[in-house]
Amino acid sequence: MRLRRGIAIAVVAGGGAVTTMLVGLVTNAVSDESRWPGWLGWLQEHAWLSFVVLGVAMAGLTALLAGLTEARAPESPGRPEDYAGPPGAAQVLRSLPRDSAAFTDRAAELERLVGSVRAAQERGEALPVHVIDGMPGVGKTAFAVRAGHLLSERFPDGQLFVNLNGHTPGRAPVQPGEALASLLTATGVPTQQIPVGDDVGAVTEARAAMWRSRLADRKALLILDNAAGFRQLEPLLPGGSGCLVLVTSRKRLVGSEEVVMSVDALPPDHAVDLFLRLSGRPGDALGRGVVDELVRLCGCLPLAVSLLAARLRHHPSWTAEDLRGRLVAARDRLGELRAGERAVTATFDLSYRDLAPERQVFFRQLGFFPGTDLDAHVGAALGGVSATVARRHLEALYDDHLIDEHPGSRYRLHDLLRDYARGLAAEGDSMDHVQAVQRVCAYYLAALAAANGHIVRSGAAVPPVPDGASRVERPALESRTDALSWLETERANILACVRQANGFALYDLVVRLAAAMAPFLRQAGPWDQAVGLHQTAAEAAHRTGDQRARGDALAELGVVRRFMAAYPQAIEALNDAVTAYEAVDDRRGKADALNQLGIVWYLTADNEDAAHAQTEALALYRELGYRLGQANALADLGMTHRQTSRFGDALEAQSEALTIYRELGDRYGEANSLRDLGVVHCLMGVYDLALRRHQEAFDLYLELDDRVHQAYALNELGVVRRLTGDVEGARTAHSQALTHFTELGERFGRANSVRHLGVVDRVSGHAAEAIRFLEEALDAYRELGSRGGEAASLSELGVARGVIGERDGAAEAFRRSLEILRRLGDRCGEAEVLNHWGTLLLASGEPAAARGYFARALTLARDIRCPLEEARALEGTGRCDWIVDGPDQAEGSLRSAVAVYRRLGVGTAVDDIERLLVSWSG
Repeated sequence: MRLRRGIAIAVVAGGGAVTTMLVGLVTNAVSDESRWPGWLGWLQEHAWLSFVVLGVAMAGLTALLAGLTEARAPESPGRPEDYAGPPGAAQVLRSLPRDSAAFTDRAAELERLVGSVRAAQERGEALPVHVIDGMPGVGKTAFAVRAGHLLSERFPDGQLFVNLNGHTPGRAPVQPGEALASLLTATGVPTQQIPVGDDVGAVTEARAAMWRSRLADRKALLILDNAAGFRQLEPLLPGGSGCLVLVTSRKRLVGSEEVVMSVDALPPDHAVDLFLRLSGRPGDALGRGVVDELVRLCGCLPLAVSLLAARLRHHPSWTAEDLRGRLVAARDRLGELRAGERAVTATFDLSYRDLAPERQVFFRQLGFFPGTDLDAHVGAALGGVSATVARRHLEALYDDHLIDEHPGSRYRLHDLLRDYARGLAAEGDSMDHVQAVQRVCAYYLAALAAANGHIVRSGAAVPPVPDGASRVERPALESRTDALSWLETERANILACVRQANGFALYDLVVRLAAAMAPFLRQAGPWDQAVGLHQTAAEAAHRTGDQRARGDALAELGVVRRFMAAYPQAIEALNDAVTAYEAVDDRRGKADALNQLGIVWYLTADNEDAAHAQTEALALYRELGYRLGQANALADLGMTHRQTSRFGDALEAQSEALTIYRELGDRYGEANSLRDLGVVHCLMGVYDLALRRHQEAFDLYLELDDRVHQAYALNELGVVRRLTGDVEGARTAHSQALTHFTELGERFGRANSVRHLGVVDRVSGHAAEAIRFLEEALDAYRELGSRGGEAASLSELGVARGVIGERDGAAEAFRRSLEILRRLGDRCGEAEVLNHWGTLLLASGEPAAARGYFARALTLARDIRCPLEEARALEGTGRCDWIVDGPDQAEGSLRSAVAVYRRLGVGTAVDDIERLLVSWSG
């Protein structure tokens, strides 16, 4: 909110090429997420410039002032210094499971469902939710999947399937917020941009709103399988009328406007048909009477009938009577179960006892898996066998209908079979479960080590490879794309393993898995999920007394909290990390934590603390000879210098950082430093070099396929374009950036884009729209705790309110902005506001009072070497002298202003002043 308002005001107050140039500068400063701290400082330093635009508006200087103010927008939440950028967002919009071969008939139910959907679509009505309920094993999921495949052509924008684990043994039901995160990822939203926070209700609501927005104009089909209740699924329902939702549940869910379809056990004749088809035997060879009894003993449940038929198919020598005898014996052994359970479990027992001993052991081990679906590598770890043997076991179990196959050569146990396998496993040694979890965790650690080799930035620390990793069979991860795809697939399973390991007090595994997942979760999120993981790891390390590991977990927690803009919590976690590292004399860990603390303090404009932290971190990195750490600390120190108007120091630090990044081949570091250098050059009035640096940074982000930073670069390029006179080019760039940030859910970036567009509106003469944007920006900055952004937005609001004649409101905005800027030590921002205020007074007929403001601005601008504010102050002084003392006294200041403007390439301001001088001389 604040950003947009700030931009709007700047645009309204300013006019012409100068304003455009200034706005461009600010946009550049704000456009990068990983350098927001620097942009923030820069913006703060130049908020005052916007005010100058007001007064100059009467002569064209307004345009100049408006532009510069924009250049002071806040930056992104910080630099992701240890990973190779965010993953690409794969749009997985065809995720229905394979249609089941065990499905039989259900013609009447299918006709009813398909007819209901067809009729609603033909009438143009909203499609109701269809709830499919029934007892376990009755075929609800198979029915929903069959219906999904039949209806797929009617929903061309995608078919999605989500298992909500409402009744999955050993698994808690999926929370709505978690399910929404998965759905948003599937529809192309990068996971690191999904709304996060500590308020679960608010986060769920925000994700639900984004989900509804994503599907607003789409025709998509969504299957929500295994729902626990209506509260679980309600947030997942799309808002658009063109989407169809099929829900399966064992409960009779109560909602509103849904169509309820109960799926019962198969009619006996249909059950017999299914049995005969899957057994591969002709009915007359089996004896109809015996088959009738077999399906009756199965309760006519499709799952049980399928398992029983598979037994007969795999034993050609058995007769139907042989099978009946075994089934009766199994039911007798399970006599304590309820009739419905006994009908199904007896078939499980019969199928299990028919397995070879080694396959029985493997099947029992599957019951220990904390996750949901698995591949051959996970199966190998569970069973303590090779991947080849595990693959053979899984394929055989699939043939025996004891496991379901899912896309990607993955397998999953039906809920009832999972429960059965867990029951069998519980009959053995209790240590078997612990050892199985240990083996799976060891596998994931080895695979994560390989994945991290592709996603962690060059020169950054990588979690150590576990002992014995070379003996663990891992999937082939040949590229960053492979690694990210594997991580996204296994994310839920790995986190489930962490929870299970924590429950077994396997704290060392908890700590190591959290550390190994940290690089991925930093960039991929959701960050609230990462917060929970690192809090668990910190507690686990505390229990074992491992201070170094505790420091690592707390440092990661602090970084993620920073990404979430939860700055007080980030500072607390990082300070605790520093203490933990000091306890074990871990200088590298301490330096990393100090570097992160410096970034947070930079974002909150605590410049003295930020500079101290980065300087201490830099000294430690130099002692250790850690070049990437040195580059990071230098880059962040450069942003702090820029935020306090020490442009020469900023250039020196950032240039040294750029040299190291290039030496290391770190393309992300190089791009970030190029962008920061562009912002400093822009503040110093070297627009051609600023444009070149920003374009170089954008090209690198494009090469790295990083949409987030591309959007930031678009904002920066837009600022330069506006400041150099290309107002429409600036609007296009900011609009594109706004679209990206809105889709990505990036709050800082979106606010910056809105603010920049407001400045463009002000430059274009649309004051009312500019004020609306700036007020929106102001609200956003306050919500995010950005004092520098608040000051910049207030400065811009003062300019815009002055343009529409709200003199008192403009003066109050200037006063509040100055208070913040002086507390922050932002002299460039202070000079900008003084120029704006002088312009307001001049336009209000108080040239004597205005001259005092311009004089103070001129002193500050020359002291910090900010040429644009110097020119604005000179022009303002000259215009005041013209009115108070006459043209003779004004000529010197005005010609000095022209000289500076010419050097900057601000032609509009030059033309305005020269017209004024010509009118006097002529």
